[in-house]
Amino acid sequence: MYNERPRSVSNNEIQPSNKRALIGGVKELGHVVLYVGDLEMSRQFYSDILGFNEIPRIGDTFAVFSSGRTHHELLLIQVGTDANPIPPEPRIGLYHIGLKVGESDDELRGAVARLKAAGIEIEGMADHTVTHSVYIKDPDGNEIELYIDVQPAIWQKDPKAIVAPTRPLRL
Repeated sequence: MYNERPRSVSNNEIQPSNKRALIGGVKELGHVVLYVGDLEMSRQFYSDILGFNEIPRIGDTFAVFSSGRTHHELLLIQVGTDANPIPPEPRIGLYHIGLKVGESDDELRGAVARLKAAGIEIEGMADHTVTHSVYIKDPDGNEIELYIDVQPAIWQKDPKAIVAPTRPLRL
């Protein structure tokens, strides 16, 4: 088995991937697969609310979405409303999915206004120094971070900025 633990990134560098890793390094996060209770409700949320494009459907137990970056970024698999719900926090597993929704506070502000107008509850907002983030939940309770990058040069030059204390976000 793999005996040498990959080193952590130092405070003055961010590298594309850890090429010394057992598999040679991850190139990018490709896609997310979620089990959902009600496929139609989730389809509408991810397409009509978040704007993912659905790839033509085959059957009625799953839906595949893409933003156009790659073949698919999101796969929803219906397991039915009798499935076990997401347990309350604290829990092990997925915390949230982060989706970049623009380049400016104006775009994020507009997204928040449209979410509120559609009756989508804003769970929280945060200034993470490297991102300005708004949190919502999908129909099954999965948390989604909608964010914009804030001056990428900050974290590219100083990776410690990624773990800066969270501040309230005021849009």
